[in-house]
Amino acid sequence: MAKIILILVAVVIVGGVAFLATWDMPPPTATVEKVIPNDRFK
Repeated sequence: MAKIILILVAVVIVGGVAFLATWDMPPPTATVEKVIPNDRFK
């Protein structure tokens, strides 16, 4: 029984790593605007 659980855990971990390695996650599309005061450029 312990071997079956160990194999199942290993398959889940390998499957998760393979999924994350092949997942084409879209980049964030929100625009970020930050005001930088002119005093910082002296």
